[in-house]
Amino acid sequence: MTALVIRLRELLQRFFHLSDWQATLFWAAVVGVVGALATEAFRWTLHAVETFLFGHGGGLVAIARGLPWYWRIAVPTMGGLIAGGLLVLAQRVSVKKATSDYMEAIVVGDGRIPMAQTLARSGSSLVSIASGASIGREGSMVQLAALGASIVGRLLRFPVERLRLLVACGAAAGITAAYNAPIAGAFFVAEIVLGSIAMEIVGPLLLSAVVANIVMREFPGYQPVYEMPPFPPIFGVEVVLFALMGILIGLAAAFFLRGLQASRNLFTRVPVALPLRLALGGLVVGVISTMVPEVWGNGYSVVNGNLRDTGPWLVLLGLLAAKGVATLATVGSGAVGGVFTPALFFGCMIGALFGTGMQSLWPLGTSAPFAYAIVGMGSFLAAMTQAPLMAILMIFEMTLSYQVMLPLMAACVTAYFVVRSADVGAMYEISVRRRKESDARLQLRKLQLRTLVEPAMTTVGLDAERPEMMDLFHRFPVKYLYVVDSSNHYLGVVSLKSLSGGSLESTDARHAADFLSQEVSPVTSGMDLAEALRRFMEHRGERLPLVESTIDPVLLGVVSKSALLQTYFKLSA
Repeated sequence: MTALVIRLRELLQRFFHLSDWQATLFWAAVVGVVGALATEAFRWTLHAVETFLFGHGGGLVAIARGLPWYWRIAVPTMGGLIAGGLLVLAQRVSVKKATSDYMEAIVVGDGRIPMAQTLARSGSSLVSIASGASIGREGSMVQLAALGASIVGRLLRFPVERLRLLVACGAAAGITAAYNAPIAGAFFVAEIVLGSIAMEIVGPLLLSAVVANIVMREFPGYQPVYEMPPFPPIFGVEVVLFALMGILIGLAAAFFLRGLQASRNLFTRVPVALPLRLALGGLVVGVISTMVPEVWGNGYSVVNGNLRDTGPWLVLLGLLAAKGVATLATVGSGAVGGVFTPALFFGCMIGALFGTGMQSLWPLGTSAPFAYAIVGMGSFLAAMTQAPLMAILMIFEMTLSYQVMLPLMAACVTAYFVVRSADVGAMYEISVRRRKESDARLQLRKLQLRTLVEPAMTTVGLDAERPEMMDLFHRFPVKYLYVVDSSNHYLGVVSLKSLSGGSLESTDARHAADFLSQEVSPVTSGMDLAEALRRFMEHRGERLPLVESTIDPVLLGVVSKSALLQTYFKLSA
């Protein structure tokens, strides 16, 4: 069967005269359609569940407002209990050596995403979201789109590298379908997941995202999730205010990232089963919603409301605090979903607060608060994901305004560097892992030979006699002895070959000075690894003497080829 599928794929490729690159683009387009359909299926199912449970699907915030206080508590709690049960089921149907996380399947896996486990986790996410959990729905949408791509690639028996790229295309299609941002969807996967923006990767991602966007626009009732007002022109010193807001948002994002980790640790220490843990998180959300029903759901309606008409600063501050606690409780309890949309919510609220404050202090010199809210969405997202390029592109695609670019870039880049300096990790574990690997490689590149030095056990003075030197050659498996003066300055070498002319018991009275040679050039402590490797290629030996510098050739020790090659292996890993 496998051979038949591979043969059929090759026949189709040959019939349409497709090269490997063109075939990749063709299947990326197919995956774009699959990703859009998977995303729309999840969205439709969510709407159907809301309608079945509450009689209408007009949005979770509207549903929460229409419920009495006790149901606002009961619904998220019961939803957490059911969602936790589905997560237990997902654990039981998990496949060994396979991961349902599409990021891991792309980066460290073989592109295979287990269907049963993914569907069970997506079902858990759907229940959490439908019952008011403060979490985004985009996580499961992207996961299902990636699953669809994985199924297509496995049916066609793609090799591992091609399958990984196809799954990445599915993820890009899912992001695009969720946010109506094809360029940002492609760069989300390229920048965060793959860590590369090479055209061989970005090309298929972009095509898959564009196709997904076209398909989504054909569905009835389609509309962008955020209703962006026209962005005003920004001039002069006001750009500095957006950069200052970037600092504030970077600090807020760092605080929130620490809060996420603390919340996960806190819920992990609660000695109850997973379903009860999720129910506890739902209980926290339910209690908060009795006073602030806006904490239900991912916050789309609240963000759109503030973009149209920014409320009083006390209201904004209350919404920000309530939503922050609700999101920490939901994510910390282990609910499946995305933090991408809540990040946009927090950025909007902080930006609106900052804009309201600036307008009250300088009413004639600042734009309306909604402009700061829009830029705040992008900068908080850039800080949380540590992917500023993706965040800039996403807000640009949402606004379709060139006016937003200058303040957006200033705020996003500032927020990114603030949260990087805080060293609090990132929203996605893959970003943290890639950053650690990058930092490790950077530190290795900065290494100088001084860090690889080993003691030089085979040094002799100019007056060393032949029997003494022969004894050193007997004790150490080396080809050269290093000759130094009374100040430990390197003078040259004595080779085993030069001493091999006579008997080992010879009483030849000659000294090291008589056999001194300059055939081994030392390496210096400040030399980089690349130059040292070139020296080793010329020397063809296992060790080279290490001196302080060419001007001050104090012998510090020796550097071995094995230590140097081991360091290079770490650099290329």
